[in-house]
Amino acid sequence: MSEDIDWDPVRELAARVEAGETLTLTPQVRELLLRTARQVGMPASAARTAVEDVGAATTLLRETRARIRDGSIRLSLTEMRARDLARAGDTAGARKLLEDLLAVEVVPLYLQEAKLALEELD
Repeated sequence: MSEDIDWDPVRELAARVEAGETLTLTPQVRELLLRTARQVGMPASAARTAVEDVGAATTLLRETRARIRDGSIRLSLTEMRARDLARAGDTAGARKLLEDLLAVEVVPLYLQEAKLALEELD
């Protein structure tokens, strides 16, 4: 990916909303939600529609945060397990784990990382 990624602002915003703060759709918040939605593989048209309504934007925020968190956990665990298998001589098992991850992952950054890990097995 050529775009710099900093997901801390969306994590912080999501934490505030989860703590009970109402999402305020300022131009900066809309831009953050649109940029982050793109970075986590959400359709641009759906994101543009969502940032016009507080309820839909809140749902978008929660989904982007979930994709960041869940994808990160999934990638980390898979890479760790694949490394363990590869060290034990089970390259086929390691490859299968990474291929299975590639089949379900939606976040482009995590897809890229999983592809790199798969290439490293060669």
